[in-house]
Amino acid sequence: MLRTPTGGAGHGTATAEARPMSIGTVLIQLREEFPEVTISKIRFLEAEGLIEPQRTPSGYRKFAPRDVERLAQVLRMQRDHYLPLKVIREHLDALARGEQPVLPSPGAQRDLTDGVWDAGPGGATAARIGRAELLAAAEVDEERLTEWESYGLIVPSPDGGYDTEMVTVAKLVADLGRFGLEPRHLRAMRASADREAGLVEQVVAPLRRHRNPQTRAHAEATANELAELSVRLHAALVQSALRTRLH
Repeated sequence: MLRTPTGGAGHGTATAEARPMSIGTVLIQLREEFPEVTISKIRFLEAEGLIEPQRTPSGYRKFAPRDVERLAQVLRMQRDHYLPLKVIREHLDALARGEQPVLPSPGAQRDLTDGVWDAGPGGATAARIGRAELLAAAEVDEERLTEWESYGLIVPSPDGGYDTEMVTVAKLVADLGRFGLEPRHLRAMRASADREAGLVEQVVAPLRRHRNPQTRAHAEATANELAELSVRLHAALVQSALRTRLH
């Protein structure tokens, strides 16, 4: 567990709670349990609204012990449950309201579009569907699905099944088709997604090779976080490009 600074005799917890810490001190404390954490990571979590340290008049961050413990909670949920920041924020907000939300199991699968986790029996296996289920869920016919597969937009797993994300992909491809965008037009998006996935893989590869099992487990949480950031960056770049062209 994390240790927070304590005062002398007669002061105890009240003194510890009142004593603010610099980001460097926070980093030292967190690294006892999270050796891979960095100052950049702490700043990122602040920017995402997971923590709100006080600021001095000159702009320096000052962390209360409760901020450090909240940081540790966030990092544990990423490491042990592979949760994205949106789900973590919602969980912590629910705790603050006095609720007792249940965390997904470590093997849970998440639909990246609506933020729903499948934590039922079977873990990753429960998140796989067959071809007939994909056709029904995406409301498409066999001919269109075969065409999308030929362009690499829908990719079955080696066992012939499909990840649940393929339902989202199929629905989005169908929606774009209503605007006249055909599968051949969307191949560039698929290629871009593959390149981004490759970049994320490069970043997390050292974590996956680490001797520490906790660090290896943290690789998946890091990959999820990078994927979210990549999606947000892509959306922002598209919006910016459209404003430039349409105004």
